[in-house]
Amino acid sequence: MRESAADGPRRPPPDGLRVPPPAGPSRGAAFTFRFDGRQITAYPGETIGAALLAAGIRRLRTTRFAGTPRGLLCGIGSCFDCLVTVDGRGSQRACLTPAIPDAEVEVQDVPRAT
Repeated sequence: MRESAADGPRRPPPDGLRVPPPAGPSRGAAFTFRFDGRQITAYPGETIGAALLAAGIRRLRTTRFAGTPRGLLCGIGSCFDCLVTVDGRGSQRACLTPAIPDAEVEVQDVPRAT
């Protein structure tokens, strides 16, 4: 069924991209971590990438030469577009790294080549 203009704008699920039960999975207790100073809500079993995506964050870094934005691409660890720094450890793939309470996650921008 197609949505018409009369139906009004589509609304995202209550928690970003997460679908609440009963349609979505049951989850444990929510917790938070920080991404570049912003509190992000995550659930047990989620990766950092999944939590960031659910929070509406798409840009995780920029490329070295062109400065173009990068984020989740493959989602399975085959590429390196979602590299972040987690608790001071660089080059962590957000799509594979589990979200943990109180983690400090930062954008991993590489200085542009001149």
